[in-house]
Amino acid sequence: MMPLKRLLTTMTIALTLPAVLFYLTATFLLLRRLALGAEAGARSRLPALLAGLAGATLHAVLIYKGIFRPDGLDLEFFYVVSLITWMVALLLLLASLTQPVENLGIVVLPLSALALVMQSVWPASPNLVAQSSAEMRVHILLSILAYSLLALAAVQAMLLAIQDRHLRNRHPGGFIRALPPLETMERLLFHMIGLGFLLLSLSLLSGFLYLENMLAQHLVHKTVLSVLAWVVFAVLLWGRWRFGWRGRKAIYWTLAGFVLLMTAYLGSKLVLELILQR
Repeated sequence: MMPLKRLLTTMTIALTLPAVLFYLTATFLLLRRLALGAEAGARSRLPALLAGLAGATLHAVLIYKGIFRPDGLDLEFFYVVSLITWMVALLLLLASLTQPVENLGIVVLPLSALALVMQSVWPASPNLVAQSSAEMRVHILLSILAYSLLALAAVQAMLLAIQDRHLRNRHPGGFIRALPPLETMERLLFHMIGLGFLLLSLSLLSGFLYLENMLAQHLVHKTVLSVLAWVVFAVLLWGRWRFGWRGRKAIYWTLAGFVLLMTAYLGSKLVLELILQR
């Protein structure tokens, strides 16, 4: 019989290759749709979403196989990156069924494919969270959901910045014609930020309520940066409600909040696990 480790490696490759292929196929179809324009490329939309969902389904199997172990949750760096990119891709694909946000997949889906390859071929040392309580699992889930949704908002903000620049320079042609109107793009951006901010608030609250070491030495930088990101998004939402902030101001505040959040979690894991190897 084939050794178990070799069998698992073979299964991983057998799932990774088609998942990456599905993601890249969806990306190609979305790029083709942009090149042809929304109306001419309308027939590419459904196949692109189906290919993306097929990739996300296989991606989910690989994440489950890697993270959920009999002795706990393995939250090593590449597994977490893969989990976040999968969540971002899944949220995008599901939102695309009712909202015109599928063009974000041109950025999101290749990143998900890259994270999946890194998870499969470049695993770091295990970082097990053994016997985690229900409260701990809820905190982790809320954190990942908040991070994923705000990451999607950051991608939306970057696309909005490109659209705004083209319109200011009076170059509305090219792929800009395939995007929704600027007002629709901004409304979608603030919907993402609002929901992401709610999830981030619940994540921080659950951390302070259920975790005893939120301000421990190895977590204090993560906590402080997460709180600062929360403040940035809170100010942005208040400015939108009170002063009608939009355009470049909304874009800059969104990207600043996301950079703080990314540094808080992935930045700290990168330093501790891959550089310091703790």
